[in-house]
Amino acid sequence: MATTADMRSGLIIKLDGSLYSVVEFGQNKTARAAAKVWAKLKGVDNNRTIEQTWNSGETIHPVRVEKKTYQYLYKDETGYSFMDNETFEQITVAETLVNAPQFLKDGQEVIVLLNGETDMPIGVELPEKIDVLVTYSEPGMKGDTATRTLKPATIETGATVNVPLFVNEGEMIRVSTKTGEYVERVKS
Repeated sequence: MATTADMRSGLIIKLDGSLYSVVEFGQNKTARAAAKVWAKLKGVDNNRTIEQTWNSGETIHPVRVEKKTYQYLYKDETGYSFMDNETFEQITVAETLVNAPQFLKDGQEVIVLLNGETDMPIGVELPEKIDVLVTYSEPGMKGDTATRTLKPATIETGATVNVPLFVNEGEMIRVSTKTGEYVERVKS
């Protein structure tokens, strides 16, 4: 069994019958009382965010998580469908388990987190940055590069991203899937 000393960001633990991912954690020490460990937890199988406190050295219940590469296929009324690149087995995942569904492209490789005990998907992580085509954007004016003014642009996945004025329709850009922000223009 693991203890609070094994706590780290990204660890998935079972608490009160639900799975939670550790977002942030720390330790509180006082002169008279025993040290306490606190953690900010985000629900993996629910949409809750909670804070939990344990006495230092208390037992926690981590869940073994396997990461496998899958390829995104399509979306329908049942959810998002992915295919295992090695076994060609297909799985369907609910939209709530995908960290940035608006940036999924057909054929894109993602990491699917599987519960090691049940082999059920508990999350889908996209690459940190993706390259996408700008399908619609208002044309920029010559000389509009001096200020940090942004304009909305529609990308090939259908999502809208704020881009600098010099980015035009038909260009490839790099977008952060964590923040949804424009990173840079991609030279072809």
